[in-house]
Amino acid sequence: MKLLRLRYVLEVFRHDNHISKTAEALHTSQPGISKHIQMLEDELGFKIFTRKRNRIVGLTDPGEEVIAIAQRVLNDIDSLKRLGEEVSAREGGALTIATTHTQARYVLPDIIARFIKRHPKVDINLRQGNPTQICEMVEAGDADIAIGTETTRPFPTLVRLDCFPLERCIIAKVGHPLLKVRKLSLQDIARYPIITHDPSFSGRWKVLDAFTQAGITPKIIFGAVDADVGKTYVELGLGISVVTTVSYNRRKDTGLRAIAAGHLFAPSMTAVSLRANNYLRNYTYDLIRMLSPKLTRDVVMSAMQSARGAKVATK
Repeated sequence: MKLLRLRYVLEVFRHDNHISKTAEALHTSQPGISKHIQMLEDELGFKIFTRKRNRIVGLTDPGEEVIAIAQRVLNDIDSLKRLGEEVSAREGGALTIATTHTQARYVLPDIIARFIKRHPKVDINLRQGNPTQICEMVEAGDADIAIGTETTRPFPTLVRLDCFPLERCIIAKVGHPLLKVRKLSLQDIARYPIITHDPSFSGRWKVLDAFTQAGITPKIIFGAVDADVGKTYVELGLGISVVTTVSYNRRKDTGLRAIAAGHLFAPSMTAVSLRANNYLRNYTYDLIRMLSPKLTRDVVMSAMQSARGAKVATK
């Protein structure tokens, strides 16, 4: 069985069953991909994909198992390559981090600066997206590690390790009436237009959940893609914004003020997500430990081994 055929099957699945998109992404031909898929199906003795008029429209039941196995096999191959790289070059390598804007802008700069000082031969690559997108990158093998908050769907192939909570605050323009309120309430906040994250971020769910539980309908004027965009519109006087406390810097955000809101809104949990069957380089463990001192190498390895064991037990 050729690994190339497994890779083609997996890539077709990732590209929503479009062979043309897959061929374009892999810089190869559509007939070549179709031929390899057919040969793999012949070798296995069953159809991986369901078809309608020769067009792939989905997966068969055994095809779903093929996708899961292909993902594990290809991830294991990548892990072997990483092991070889580490043996041949102990001090160097590459680390691709998938993360959100808030983490990249406010949490990671000092950590990455320390990491680069400790591991100067490691090439760091940052890729940004919303919490769900960054886990998809890790799941697909396009990133080594995801650093973000809660996702919109579960990722059973990944190990999630909680690092620290991100509390929330209200950002208001200097002179705003809310700044005079001694103990802020949801009723106080609901009197003004609110700028929050778009629906793909946990911040929006947690803000709306708090209002829903209190039976209050807030005035959400729009969802911003990140905290910096939200603060920009607050500066224009268009409303107030609910952001994580780490997103506010009084020295830099001179025209804005922050009001603690941890008593009103649940925090978001920053977590590290990894493939359970991935081989981690020593410097990856260092980065995780810098994020959260409690996540020692032993703790991370134990979590990954437990996840691998759970997957075997469910087969």
